[in-house]
Amino acid sequence: MKQGARAEQQEDQVGKAGGKITPRETDYPQWYQDVIREAELAEPAKVVKGCMVIKPHGYAIWEKLQRELDGRFKATGHQNAYFPLLVPQSFITKEAEHVEGFSPELAVVTHAGGEKLEEPYIIRPTSETIIGYFFSRWIESYRDLPLLVNQWANVMRWEKRTRMFLRTTEFLWQEGHTAHSTHEEAQAEVMRMLDVYGDFAEQIMAMPVIRGVKTDSERFAGAVQTTCIEALMQDGKALQAGTSHDLGQNFGKAFNVMFQTEAGGRDYVWQTSWGVSTRLVGGVIMTHSDDSGLVLPPRLAPIHVVIVPIYKNDEERAQVLAAAESIRAQLADVDLAPPRSRHRDFIEVVIDDRDLRPGNKFYMWERKGVPVRVELGPKDLAKGQVCVKMRVDTAAGRGKEFIAQNEFVATIKERLDRFQDELLRIAQDRLRERSRTIDTWDEFLAAFSGEKSTFAWCHWDGTRETEAKIKEQTRVTIRCIPLPGHGPEPEPGRCVFSGNPSARRVLMAKAY
Repeated sequence: MKQGARAEQQEDQVGKAGGKITPRETDYPQWYQDVIREAELAEPAKVVKGCMVIKPHGYAIWEKLQRELDGRFKATGHQNAYFPLLVPQSFITKEAEHVEGFSPELAVVTHAGGEKLEEPYIIRPTSETIIGYFFSRWIESYRDLPLLVNQWANVMRWEKRTRMFLRTTEFLWQEGHTAHSTHEEAQAEVMRMLDVYGDFAEQIMAMPVIRGVKTDSERFAGAVQTTCIEALMQDGKALQAGTSHDLGQNFGKAFNVMFQTEAGGRDYVWQTSWGVSTRLVGGVIMTHSDDSGLVLPPRLAPIHVVIVPIYKNDEERAQVLAAAESIRAQLADVDLAPPRSRHRDFIEVVIDDRDLRPGNKFYMWERKGVPVRVELGPKDLAKGQVCVKMRVDTAAGRGKEFIAQNEFVATIKERLDRFQDELLRIAQDRLRERSRTIDTWDEFLAAFSGEKSTFAWCHWDGTRETEAKIKEQTRVTIRCIPLPGHGPEPEPGRCVFSGNPSARRVLMAKAY
């Protein structure tokens, strides 16, 4: 079969569960697609180029991400708002770096209502421009500052090569936008929100991250500085999991967002923006999943426990289902939310009484990443026990365990919390093992030969030219200049590529 026909056939099948999962070591990109298909998370929207359909199980994960982040934003004083999907083309062109950075990705609306528009609209690629316009109408005095808003929305960036959740033409995200009276206050906001993202990634996603500053070549178009969190995926590649931007006064000047200072003068506001997207779902998949399918940390799992009743006749069925309902009712009162959380997170339980063999059910729920499976039959009822199997063997449970029902209910929160912690520990161990200090170009080429990648801490001479040549020759990019405590301490050395003096090591890797 020709390569193009094979790719088309794979895309046709990607939404239909029931196939095999390619081992990670055999074909990592195909494994990723297979996990998404078998967990029924999403499928390509072939009728709309580069877009995807997020299925209920996938969207439920996004909802939990969204709910947790939304609570954290509100706890730091931000309010949700919503701005138009369509942005006047003249707005995009007002900030020179911004339009240059986004021009290749813009989708433009030129006709509507059967007529050509006087001014074309851009389908929102990001909202700095249109929000800048409204900030200029809302802000008059220092008393109106700081202004802290967040928007949950969809955006469109025309992508040539797409991959579900990681890079699609349309995706879901949040974008925070703030205005301040001083640069120092704006810079503090940038770091505060980067910390929110970093803590969220580690505490909720069980995904350790490196926090750092992007190089000038990689910073957001129109920003003074971009900070980021970078995560290591199982294949050694990096995933930029969130960004927080210091916009300086660039958009303030472009849209005349001025305020009366406390001293009575006039000045432009200092702005920030920050965002994460549905690519976090891709990050969860590639951080934790295995060759059997999706693995979810409990704090992101839409379903925490599945109970599979086992019986031979109607009488046994009635008894087993009654016991399963009793267990579900008890588990439904268990709250997994951490102390002082702004929301409750009660355990979600599914009783799978479909007319299928138990083995088929085990197989399906394993692929969907449910953390805990409970098998319950007449023999278990007679002994007052349940058979428990965790999705992945860890200190939270290995293999099948037979546990008294009361004990299982009493310890389920502790078990799920331990499972969450264990997934983070495994990912942290991987990050340590796959992080290397590299000093020579030959060693660098060996580490990144073919499709190989790792987290490499290398000296860099600080020039755009060297950065571009490294990327051109190896597809490796500088992921970030680490913040204090998130990488090697600054020390003089020689650039791994040019041999020129270098002030410190930076993080390099191939990336999604």
